[in-house]
Amino acid sequence: MAQELTSTREAQILEECQSTIGYRFKRLELLRAALTHTSGADTRADSNERLEFLGDSVLGLVCCEQLYRRFPEYHEGDLTKIKSAVVSRRTCAQMSKALNLGDFLFLGKGMHSEHTLPANLLADVYESLVGAIYLDGGLEPAKEFILKHLDPEIDEVAEAAHAGNFKSLLQQVAQKEFSATPAYHLLDEKGPDHSKCFKLSAVIGRYHYPAAWGRTKKEAEQKAAMNALAMINGDPVPFPSD
Repeated sequence: MAQELTSTREAQILEECQSTIGYRFKRLELLRAALTHTSGADTRADSNERLEFLGDSVLGLVCCEQLYRRFPEYHEGDLTKIKSAVVSRRTCAQMSKALNLGDFLFLGKGMHSEHTLPANLLADVYESLVGAIYLDGGLEPAKEFILKHLDPEIDEVAEAAHAGNFKSLLQQVAQKEFSATPAYHLLDEKGPDHSKCFKLSAVIGRYHYPAAWGRTKKEAEQKAAMNALAMINGDPVPFPSD
């Protein structure tokens, strides 16, 4: 985590950060702003909040374009499900940790006693850095920086979606968005022993998602996972149970 600054120490931090991220800024003031938390800024306008706002949109654009080009056979709903699993605050925080961006932050004195930086703060600085690279060099270097870390995430999520393994896809979304693992609750069953149907719902933390019927418990779990993904994405539920 950044220490109290002198002009020499500040220059050293900016140099180390550029070496770590693999991009050299033409306008160092953009990098300085991207690394400045509100606690370390004279005014909120001097912090990284505005760059974070921009970087969030650039990150979404790059991800959507990549999915559009790589998966021409996927419909809009499929692309939306993958994007929601790939681009999240948790993902941004993980990429920030991988780059040790917390070491370069300019923080207020009260923040220096924190041994572990909050995940939301780490996500903010990653998005701010994306915004700063975009303003400094344009879309191509921002895209290169993003995809270096995002492509493996896309591969993992797309593989699960392509295999029709919606339970796996929901697990990835749940872990990224809620830091939780889905459970499946059996709510009902009907029919004779040799031809039963099962009604299950996906549960993530305290959230219970719409249940689905299946001819086997595995089928019902897959359909319940699809219902949960639809609800999370704000889409209509594909398998209403009532």
